[in-house]
Amino acid sequence: MPKAAAIPKRTAVRGSRTGRPIMALLDLLGRRWTLRIFWELRDGPLTSRALRTACDEASPTVMQARLSELRDAGLVELLSGDGYRLTSSGTELMRSIAPLHQFAERWSKHAAS
Repeated sequence: MPKAAAIPKRTAVRGSRTGRPIMALLDLLGRRWTLRIFWELRDGPLTSRALRTACDEASPTVMQARLSELRDAGLVELLSGDGYRLTSSGTELMRSIAPLHQFAERWSKHAAS
């Protein structure tokens, strides 16, 4: 019987001992302001100032930390002169989140009644 392939060690993430990719993504998206930043960039690039305004004047320090994390993750990029925008991976993730948004809209109407 062949030996099982070794499972590569994954980087630990909050709330997970395995560091599986889904857990790493949920950890990233679950950080304060991350989803809001991501959501505000869905319609196109925003400068740092416009993004802060769209995010209800979030702390500049936190905004920069989250933008840096999103850039490191390959989901957001900084364009010279235009500000921040979603990368192709970020756009793909946004398309994946769209059904969740649609569900949330339906759910909120049901929960309110």
